[in-house]
Amino acid sequence: MEALHILFVIALGFGTGTIGALLGLGGGLFMVPALTWIFGMPVRQAAGIGLMTVIATSGAVSGETVRRGIVNTRLGMLLMVGASIGGLAGGITAQHVSEATAALVFALTTGAVAAITAVRLDHRNVIDDPSARPGAYGGRFFDPDLGRDVIYRVKRLPLAVAASVVAGNVSGLLGLGGGLLQVPALNLWCGVPIRVASATSAFLIGLTALASAPIYFAHGQVDGHYAAASVIGVLAGARWGVRFGATQRVRHLKALMASVLAIVSILMFARWWRVR
Repeated sequence: MEALHILFVIALGFGTGTIGALLGLGGGLFMVPALTWIFGMPVRQAAGIGLMTVIATSGAVSGETVRRGIVNTRLGMLLMVGASIGGLAGGITAQHVSEATAALVFALTTGAVAAITAVRLDHRNVIDDPSARPGAYGGRFFDPDLGRDVIYRVKRLPLAVAASVVAGNVSGLLGLGGGLLQVPALNLWCGVPIRVASATSAFLIGLTALASAPIYFAHGQVDGHYAAASVIGVLAGARWGVRFGATQRVRHLKALMASVLAIVSILMFARWWRVR
């Protein structure tokens, strides 16, 4: 691996870590297509490196968001069970799925989530009544958009758990980080505000990725040089991203999520077309 490649991957890691921290999606969502397109790396090997960036993003983000009280730890612990099961299954499935199929699943998933997110840019999941009770899995946090504490309740809890299983499977299969599906599902259908959904997802994705990573290591699908360079960049980018995200409006965060997912979907459709 040339020095120029190392510097480029570190810079790429910084960018993916920043956006991954902003949206709680994990750096793998951006690292995987970048490695496949720029370096021509097979999707499975890129997914192994993507899992390393997911773990790094989670570790860099979680300490800050937990300290601010944004992470819903009770909900997170429940969802982690489903996500870990899905992550283990995804890592096993990845060894039996062709590169073309993995790329197509990636493209379809990101495209669908982008469209749904774009349609509901202005939807907010907060309760205006300050005396309302959040329920067993809801919570309260300071919303910088409104300048006050807000309350939210978790709806359709079984759907949230099911989404975590699927998200964990996609994470293990494609090295993306379960936030790809978990954040939109929690925000769009389960009543969780985008800031809480993103922070809670970032808290979980590292644990989910840990369930899949050993399988990729066992099959020799994690290149140590690329992984180390990407993690260095991700750690720096994620720490900056979590602080920057706290100052942004919810609508802007959702618009960014929809835009990034749409671009990634197009790139992976192109990748699928090339390798099918």
